[in-house]
Amino acid sequence: MQTLLLGPDDVAEHADLPAVIDAVSAAFAADARGDTIMPAKSYIDLPKYNGDFRSMPAYVHAGEWDAAAVKWVNVHPDNPADHGLPTVLGTLIYSDPETAFPLAVMDGTVLTRLRTGAAAAVATDHLAVPEADSLGLVGAGTQSYTQLEAIASVRDVETVVIADRDAKKQQAFVDHFSDRFAVRAGSIEEAARCDVLSTITPVESPIVDREWLGERTHVNAIGADAAGKHEHADQTLLDAKLVIDDYEQCTHSGEINVPWSEGVLSDGDIYGELGSVVAGEIPGREPGDALTVFDSTGLAIQDVAAAHVAYQGAQIAGDGLSFGLVGTESP
Repeated sequence: MQTLLLGPDDVAEHADLPAVIDAVSAAFAADARGDTIMPAKSYIDLPKYNGDFRSMPAYVHAGEWDAAAVKWVNVHPDNPADHGLPTVLGTLIYSDPETAFPLAVMDGTVLTRLRTGAAAAVATDHLAVPEADSLGLVGAGTQSYTQLEAIASVRDVETVVIADRDAKKQQAFVDHFSDRFAVRAGSIEEAARCDVLSTITPVESPIVDREWLGERTHVNAIGADAAGKHEHADQTLLDAKLVIDDYEQCTHSGEINVPWSEGVLSDGDIYGELGSVVAGEIPGREPGDALTVFDSTGLAIQDVAAAHVAYQGAQIAGDGLSFGLVGTESP
């Protein structure tokens, strides 16, 4: 048997975003049903290099398909300036759960970008007002592009406001999407007034005030992925219908981790996990709801779902490089 090597271009071509959104949604529902195995994300902190490694294994049984994978990923904020490398790099091994054979080794950086956008799209679909047509984005990095692409697949987005302290990044984003949306650079306050707001920054002190948010805004809090990170005012989290992706991860390293550790938030302030919403165990947005927040830390089951789509697509197209990774057993 051969293992398939899929580089970033292969993953980008074959991990079709609408298909990834569907697969991620199925993975969330499978998790709620108990049809996943997902050990806690483990961290290797590297203060010497201002970075860390994370290992993320999972197994998903989502009805018609099941798969297992492990992603080895990092966050090194100094990479772009010091080494000309992305802040986040990732490599994923995609395995057959029946035999453990490594079906593919693939780029995990593009995969992470896609599955993160997909999770926001799933949350937006269940929690934003149906008529939402404006999207605010705080942070004009790579993920902002996927947030727009993904959310625009579940809502008829017309107006987009992009906020970032780097004017060049703002303008690059505007130029990229100006032929498809009414997109403009703006302040964080202007972005926060939109029907949907995605925040994608690594800050450790809130930058979005509660009073800036629209009465029925849905917030995708994406940026917090490590202890100490915190983008939104505590009052926002207290006022909102608060949906999380995973209890253990969010209380440790999600948007809620700081107010949680300080005793500002407790179990009673959490509405539920997104998987329970997707599975129909609890309602998503209801007629009387106002502000909603999705705390996204990024789950290994999302990686498995996106990898499944990429692998299946590459196999059908006959793309990728086949190579022998596993030797045969001696008689």
